[in-house]
Amino acid sequence: MGNDDELAKKIMDISKRMEMLVGDNSVPKNVRSAINEAKGHLDSKNEDAIVRISSAIYSIDSISNDINLPPQARTQVWGILSMLESLKTGS
Repeated sequence: MGNDDELAKKIMDISKRMEMLVGDNSVPKNVRSAINEAKGHLDSKNEDAIVRISSAIYSIDSISNDINLPPQARTQVWGILSMLESLKTGS
């Protein structure tokens, strides 16, 4: 059971980081939209955790190299992707 609680805590942390990016007006609208979509996948309780994580990775990966993404936001996006990947491989 502790492992499930730990996973839920990590997902909640990633979700909060996504919220911060979505609220940043310097981030292009298409990027915020993709992050919001990924957050929706991650927060969904209808699917298994690995499916939710994979869907979130897919949504964010598509915008991770967007040329309009400010450098500080790009670093945050890569950090979120890294955290999601580690959850996926750790599951």
